[in-house]
Amino acid sequence: MTFDENFKVIVIGAGHAGCEAASASARLGADTGLITLNLDLIGQMSCNPAIGGIAKGHLVREIDALGGVMGRVIDRTGIQFRLLNRSRGPAVQSPRAQADRMLYRAEMRRILEGTPNLHLRQGKVVELLVHDAQIKGVELEDGRCFGAEAVVIATGTFLNGLIHTGRRTYRGGRAGEPAAIELSESLKRLGFPVGRLKTGTPPRLDGRTIDWSAFEVQPGDKVPVPFSFSTDKLEQKQLDCHIGYTSERLHDEIRRNLAESPLYSGKIQGVGPRYCPSIEDKVVKFADKNRHQLFLEPEGHDTNEVYMNGFSTSLPAELQQELVRMIPGLDEAKIIRPGYAIEYDFVDPRELGPDLQTARVLGLFHAGQINGTTGYEEAACQGLIAGINAALLTQGRASLRLRRDEAYTGVLIEDLIKQGVDEPYRIFTSRAEYRLALRHDNADARLEGYGRELGLVGDSDWERFTARQTRLTALRTGLDSTRFRRSDPEYSALQAELGTDLGDSISLAQLAKRPQVSQALIRRLLPTALADVTESDLTSALADSLYAGYLDSQKATIDRIFQHDSLRIPGQVVFKGLSGLSNEVVERLERARPETFGEARRIPGLTPAALSTLLVHLSAAQKAS
Repeated sequence: MTFDENFKVIVIGAGHAGCEAASASARLGADTGLITLNLDLIGQMSCNPAIGGIAKGHLVREIDALGGVMGRVIDRTGIQFRLLNRSRGPAVQSPRAQADRMLYRAEMRRILEGTPNLHLRQGKVVELLVHDAQIKGVELEDGRCFGAEAVVIATGTFLNGLIHTGRRTYRGGRAGEPAAIELSESLKRLGFPVGRLKTGTPPRLDGRTIDWSAFEVQPGDKVPVPFSFSTDKLEQKQLDCHIGYTSERLHDEIRRNLAESPLYSGKIQGVGPRYCPSIEDKVVKFADKNRHQLFLEPEGHDTNEVYMNGFSTSLPAELQQELVRMIPGLDEAKIIRPGYAIEYDFVDPRELGPDLQTARVLGLFHAGQINGTTGYEEAACQGLIAGINAALLTQGRASLRLRRDEAYTGVLIEDLIKQGVDEPYRIFTSRAEYRLALRHDNADARLEGYGRELGLVGDSDWERFTARQTRLTALRTGLDSTRFRRSDPEYSALQAELGTDLGDSISLAQLAKRPQVSQALIRRLLPTALADVTESDLTSALADSLYAGYLDSQKATIDRIFQHDSLRIPGQVVFKGLSGLSNEVVERLERARPETFGEARRIPGLTPAALSTLLVHLSAAQKAS
């Protein structure tokens, strides 16, 4: 084959998966070509202008620990930062940030353009060039052919994309951009099993036409938590978000116009994300609710555009305008961009190995929504792993494979390649058996060693990491060794302050586990040598102490689950009657009707928590009989 240019690695698509893949590959020393339809839209946030969230924030921290770029970019371009689940345990707390959409895109492109060995090319890939089941390169619509030893496909929703707004349907990868129809056909010709999924987006509003006084203000955290371990402090100005609600009148109007929705008229065949339903779905499936929560989120410092989170829709554009004005506070609101639904092709992820390389074509890797996932963060972590392994393949080095007990990224990849997907996959803390050990604050301790070994973590970041680990070791030692005894002068005052008996002797680590003991109190009681400990270091050390006793118990529970595959499930069991199972789990069990616990364990979407609950019920029933 004759090529116009030759690279070691080619990445197709410059969304969140493609950016991480290209950056990692190039920084590992592989000459990398990043091909995208429009260079001005690198790192585009197609839907919500936000990074992180429950479990998703864990993924971003893991990306950062491995040497990825998403965490650094959002830290520089975020306009509101919040740590979610503060009232719950540290294992399920997760950072989230609103982004300035235009700044995020510009910063991502700046980073990529400054990366050695990375070459940006604009064009549309129409054909994968394969010989003897091995990738050789790609062909572009304009006739150019690029050679490569490895190719990463990270095309997002562009594969055979079809956009729906009411009865209007047209081809597109997202609004205003063409679909990648030919590339999808190329994959089919190679024998890849292709399915259809669907996602959607809400209308964007003109902030100048909103009555902000009608909405509840949702400010960011006073002390914002960054995503990147390299970010010491976030000092940029934060913008407020606002909370509002739909109305019963609006719900009634949606019900009257369901025939106009392609979701209910039968036009859309693809399955949508369960945990990001359209407003039409919410009204139909939660008919008992007379209102649904909405979040009005600014898209940046220098724009009036506002994202209406919670109002995803594919209803006709003119009807969307009417519906929006039925929301209190939006009586005069004007839509800048209407919402829409998009269907797209994905490839069965069971075609992949744990390195995200396809078994069908050597050197071909898939990352992001092509694997059936949804979300920027899920895409980015796949892109990072695929880009790393594509570069390692061309260098004859062993691939990077993360286990599910050491990273949410490992959980996500194993779920995909072993279970496949029947709806867009989203990460949750409940998907991880080892979630008590997989906290967002200890992602560096879990993964930064891999990043350093690969060569993605530089000297300054490694020095920062080792210094933090040294501080944490000293802090843990201090918490364990600092004790208060009845004979100590501080003991009586401490016991009186807490209003409870502390026993003959208690360490700071033990004291911290008591529910009425605040982190501020622990800080006050620390030895003088540890008085200047940072908030993040103290939080991590206390979390280590809190969960230490639970980790062995968690491992025993997991081992027990895998030892009961032969346990039979009575045919007459009513899963809906088992307390502790979510509606989603019940739906999946009723549909599959497994005969043994082993069969239930292999049903896609059954979380470890659900399996543990099911096992308790089955074991109790077996003993009773």
